Amino acid sequence: MFHEESYDRHGDWYNQRFPTEESKLAVYRKAKIAGKQSINDWLQQIFFSCIDPLLKGSDRRWLTIGDAYGFDAQYLLSKGASAVATDLNGDFLQLAKQEGIIEEYAAENAEKLSYPENSFDYILCKESYHHFPRPYAALYEMIRVAKNGIMIIEPQDPVSKMPALLLITNLLSSSSNLLKKAWKNRFSYEPVGNFVYKVSEREFEKFAAGINLPMVAFKHINPNFYFAGVDGQPAERGNKTFDAIRKKKWLMDTLVKFRLIPGQVLATIVFKQLPDDKVLQALKADGYKLLNIPANPYLK
Repeated sequence: MFHEESYDRHGDWYNQRFPTEESKLAVYRKAKIAGKQSINDWLQQIFFSCIDPLLKGSDRRWLTIGDAYGFDAQYLLSKGASAVATDLNGDFLQLAKQEGIIEEYAAENAEKLSYPENSFDYILCKESYHHFPRPYAALYEMIRVAKNGIMIIEPQDPVSKMPALLLITNLLSSSSNLLKKAWKNRFSYEPVGNFVYKVSEREFEKFAAGINLPMVAFKHINPNFYFAGVDGQPAERGNKTFDAIRKKKWLMDTLVKFRLIPGQVLATIVFKQLPDDKVLQALKADGYKLLNIPANPYLK
């Protein structure tokens, strides 16, 4: 079946890029040398900062999904939480534990997690959801295994948030050739074989309402400025590359603030049960939009 082939390809992808143990260890050495002052790390911190409001509560046990190198779990550990890092293939994660980057790991398929219900307080899926051949299957599995909620951080589908783009696609829909020219990445695929699945607020609202969950939270961020040339460069003012990225980010953040464009990336939290007031206030202070899902009136 297609999804099985897709997961086989993804499971072997990192070993094709880094076939030896030495090549894998070089990834960690490179990250260590770059330290916390590189542009790449600065961009990653934009992603990771979305997690911080959830780390203010007493719920401390996390599971990371698609955490190939273990860096997501490493961030959670640095904030005092416990975390189990998972990926389809555990070869990298085994070395991450050996290098002291993570404490626990497992090889897991997001569509069929081996853990019982409510095993972890929260589950983090960062920049992996768009690789899944059947993302909704993984979504239901994550909510099953989580006790309090799940966090998905993924590229956003801009059409769903920009009426002008939606109008254009509707006008061009009568001509498939014109629509293809105007919307070139409507069907995007990665070399490993998966469709690039971008997310939207509405689909998570429907997911939560469909299984009678109480709340979703959304935050728009703009962290997608990485290119190969930033590796190892310092995130310091005066560095022309860093200054150019900061200017682009400031412009995009301003446009998002005034709701002229959606963010590049959508951070979504689907709550399985309502968080306490401390976490709710932290989410609001961090710029999250909270949406209470009305209870299904036909279910007790």
